[in-house]
Amino acid sequence: MKIYLDAMGGDNAPRATVEGALEAMNLYPELQVELAGPMEQVQPVVDEVFASSTARDRLTLTDCQEVITNCESPVMAVRKKKNSAIVDGMLKLRDGQVDAFVSAGSTGAVLAGGMFRLGRIQGIERPALAPLLPNGKDYFLLIDCGANVDCRPEYLHQFALMGKAYMQGMRGIENPRIGLVNNGAEAEKGCALTKETYPLLEGDKNLNFVGNIEAREITNDAADVIVCDGFVGNVILKFMEGVAGTLMGIIKKEIFADTRGKLGGLLAKPAFKRVKKTMDYSEVGGAPLLGVRGCVIKAHGSCNAHAIACALKQAILMYESDVVGKIQQGLVCAETETVTE
Repeated sequence: MKIYLDAMGGDNAPRATVEGALEAMNLYPELQVELAGPMEQVQPVVDEVFASSTARDRLTLTDCQEVITNCESPVMAVRKKKNSAIVDGMLKLRDGQVDAFVSAGSTGAVLAGGMFRLGRIQGIERPALAPLLPNGKDYFLLIDCGANVDCRPEYLHQFALMGKAYMQGMRGIENPRIGLVNNGAEAEKGCALTKETYPLLEGDKNLNFVGNIEAREITNDAADVIVCDGFVGNVILKFMEGVAGTLMGIIKKEIFADTRGKLGGLLAKPAFKRVKKTMDYSEVGGAPLLGVRGCVIKAHGSCNAHAIACALKQAILMYESDVVGKIQQGLVCAETETVTE
């Protein structure tokens, strides 16, 4: 399997991307990585990190002199910067030269590249970003988390179908529970979007729809797939990140406040490490861009090497689980049922 990796994506590039590539290649002996970026910046790091590694034979370097930054208009950048890793990688994924694409770069550029260079799955109106987030027992999928700020009910219906396919293929959940984010559990609650979306999800026999999910229930294992528009999803995602960081800070401060706290903290240190690992985004890797015609993983902008390695691992599992094929199959089933009715 061959994965295209944007060498200059993220705050810690190219060091993190190069080291992450090596970590993943050591875990997967069959994995090949195409690392793309300005060679004058990437080559010296590769020479250092891969100096004594036999995995160097499975690493291909591609000189992409243009880098798309977060300060640019994503659509214009994708159109103009044809010699950027994001554009080059999407085109190679489209043409079957690589099996998956991973970048920690500009989210907007990855979305635009997926839409305009790679292309959407037939029948999908809007691709969506869908990160896995902890719920105390395992993980739930939040879809969408920022790709589509303004949505129509049919978009959210498609998000549910894509989320179902992803959780079946990636998490092994045969019939994932689908929940709709709302300000109340009753069907008549919510804004116009959620009121119109509810009957679409409830009426789809291919979905295990469990109803509306209030914000306080999102992290309480209420559903395996949480559906919402990109504005609400991004607020949920950022709020969870902020709360997790604040709580860990408060706990750390109180532990070191007195001697008894320090002793208790020492005894509880292994438990705290497990909690931190559960809440750590780097263990998941990144958010898949669902709805495009290929396996695309958008990693967090502040990724370290381990997070990049996990993103590559996620791309491998997504490809091997044929998530794109499952989404296509789910759309066919939904269309067939609609025609029959």
